[in-house]
Amino acid sequence: MKRKTLLWGILGIAIVAGIVVGFTNMQPTAPVQAKTNQSVTLYNQWKKAYVAGGSKKYVKSNNSQGATKVISEGQGYGMLATVLAAKKGANTHTTFNQLYSYYHAHRISSKNPLMSWEQTSRRGRLTSVGSEKNSATDGDLDIAYSLILADKKWGSKKTNYKAAAKALLAAIKKREINKTTYLPKMGNWATSSYDQSKLRTSDLMTGYFKTFAKYTKDRTWTKVASQSQKAIVKLSARNKSGLFPDFIKATGKTIKLSAVKPYQIESGRDNQYGYNACRVPWRLAQTYLITKDGTTKRVLKKQLAFFNKRKKITAVYTMSGKAVNNYANTAFTAPVNMAARTLKQTSLKKKTAKQLPKSIEKKNYFSATLQVVTGLQ
Repeated sequence: MKRKTLLWGILGIAIVAGIVVGFTNMQPTAPVQAKTNQSVTLYNQWKKAYVAGGSKKYVKSNNSQGATKVISEGQGYGMLATVLAAKKGANTHTTFNQLYSYYHAHRISSKNPLMSWEQTSRRGRLTSVGSEKNSATDGDLDIAYSLILADKKWGSKKTNYKAAAKALLAAIKKREINKTTYLPKMGNWATSSYDQSKLRTSDLMTGYFKTFAKYTKDRTWTKVASQSQKAIVKLSARNKSGLFPDFIKATGKTIKLSAVKPYQIESGRDNQYGYNACRVPWRLAQTYLITKDGTTKRVLKKQLAFFNKRKKITAVYTMSGKAVNNYANTAFTAPVNMAARTLKQTSLKKKTAKQLPKSIEKKNYFSATLQVVTGLQ
């Protein structure tokens, strides 16, 4: 009897010791959980500040000024951020479906699933008139990719994300891809040869295009990915900084690049690293996360080497690397931070993290949204 008691005592000590050791071994995972929670916390702050609507939710882009405006770019960011938050454990399925419902209600038509690029509140309703009914390629690309992620995350039995993604991708291929260069156009409105030559450099989402090729079994997307990669390499080689301009002209099958002038397309920053190109480090890092592509990594490392030499990341640079302003802007800092995290560049990651706000900016849609969507990746 004493022997059995002794054995049970030893066994009890062993079990308790095992539990203690188990808890001890679990402790190192705590920082990872904290990091995940922080990105989801920022997402929830962003959602409270910028997402509105009932069964059809939308991302407000007007910074609380004037009439409510919604743009397809913001809807794409919102859908992408929401499914990425779900991948980190957040309960966002309903919100995603509500954002999807808004996109679905604001397609150009029932036969054309590209999203109308802008809606403005008129007499209590969000509607598109005139040129607002045109599309913007970057928004459509993010919406399509988010639908693919939703299909993989939740399946397509209740809501057919797969069918929606494939229909949208077919429309993008038909109306938003240049048939000569096989690069993304700025929107379905770019029909003349001149307009088709305009390239928004942040639309070169090679990782997306490779994903689309695999998802649809359509080789056209493989060609779009290959041509986009060629353009990225050429853009990187144009200057020592490795920075891309907001816009450039691209022509011919071999992709001949030529600079644009200020105000030629959108603003005085058209030929600078401005509020379009600031997204390029994110898009390159996003591609690397998807593909682990060595060419993308080299191009991104060249840009990060430039940013590593700066005391702080400021808003807008010339192609030679001269800072245009002395102030920081989250829209420029967050993509570089995400890229530094992706390539495990600790010094740059820490430097840029210090520049990022600890909570979401409530009246700066673009900066706040880029901070959230890059933070979740």
